[in-house]
Amino acid sequence: MDQRISLAHGEGGELTHQLIKDVFLQAFGHQHHTQLDAAMIECKSKQLAITTDSYVVKPLFFPGGDIGKLAITGTVNDLAVSGATPQAITAGFIIEEGFSIKQLKTIVESMAKEAKNASVSIVAGDTKVVEKGSVDGLFINTTGIGFVKEKHQLHPERIQVGDSVIISGTVGDHGIAILSAREELGLLTNVQSDCASLNHIIQELMEEVDGIRVMRDPTRGGLATTLVELCEENHCTIELDECSIPVRQEVEGACDILGFDPLYLANEGKLVMIVDTNQKEMILEKLHNYDVTKDATVIGQIIECQKEVGKVVLKTPIGSTRRLFRLSGLLLPRIC
Repeated sequence: MDQRISLAHGEGGELTHQLIKDVFLQAFGHQHHTQLDAAMIECKSKQLAITTDSYVVKPLFFPGGDIGKLAITGTVNDLAVSGATPQAITAGFIIEEGFSIKQLKTIVESMAKEAKNASVSIVAGDTKVVEKGSVDGLFINTTGIGFVKEKHQLHPERIQVGDSVIISGTVGDHGIAILSAREELGLLTNVQSDCASLNHIIQELMEEVDGIRVMRDPTRGGLATTLVELCEENHCTIELDECSIPVRQEVEGACDILGFDPLYLANEGKLVMIVDTNQKEMILEKLHNYDVTKDATVIGQIIECQKEVGKVVLKTPIGSTRRLFRLSGLLLPRIC
C-alpha cells in the first residue's frame, strides 16, 4: 500500500527519522560527519561559486524528467556556466500533507541518479511538511557549491566585435514538454524536456579551448531574455540570425498553434556562449561529440561593443531586423 505524508513526518520525531532514513538516506547515502548540524566540505580553491534555486514545476513528472532531476541539473548548470566545478548540493523539501511516499522516493532516487551522473554530492538537506492545500505536492530548494580554477575564470570584459554566439542545441524543448504534460490545452507532442547536466562537457571545453568569454544557462525567459540581459550587463550588441537558431519541428508547430515564440520558452539543458570567433570551429567540433549538444551551432555575432545600452537584434529570413527585449508578462508559470 502506498503510504502518505502526514504532518507528523515534519515534527522532528520518530516519523521524521524514519522518513529521512527510508527515503533520503536510502537514495543519497550517508555522508561524513552526519552527527553534526552542517556538512564539512574540503575547499580546493580560493574562489568558491555558490548558487541557490527553488523548484515548483507543475506537473512534478514530465517527459524527460521530474522535479528531482530538474533540481539537480538546474543547480549543476548554474555553477558550470559560471566556470565552476560543482562539488556539493544541499536540498530542502517542502512536502504537502498526503503526498505519496512512493512518488517521493521516485523523485529522490531521480535526484541521486542525476547527482551521480554529474559527479556531485548531496551533502545536507531539510524536510518540512505543511497542511494539505498549502503546497502543490512538493517544492524543492537547492544550494550548490563549486570551486573555480584560475584558468577557468571567465572574462566577459574581453568580449569584442566579431565574437561568435553559440547555442548548444534546439531551443524551447522544456517549455513545450511541460505544456504537453499539463494536458490543459490538449497539446499532444513527443517533445522531451532537454533537462540535463552539462558540467562535464563545459569543463572539458574550458580545459582544452581558449577564448570562451562568457556562458549562460537560458532557462526561464528563454534564449532571448538571457542574451538581452547579457548584452545589457556587458554593453555589447548581438545580431542573431533567425534561420540559424535550431528549433525542433514539433516545438515550432506547437508555438504556431499557441502563439508562442520559441526564443522565449524555457530550456533546462542548453548552453549559450560568446566565444572568440577563431575558436568557434574547435568548440563546435567538441560539442558535436556529445548527444546532448550534437545540434550546437553558431547563431550570431557581436556587432558592437562598449555601447551605453547593449541590445539584441534578430535578422529575419526576409533580411529585415527587429530588436529583442526581455520576456514581458506571464508566458508559462511553474515551468521549473
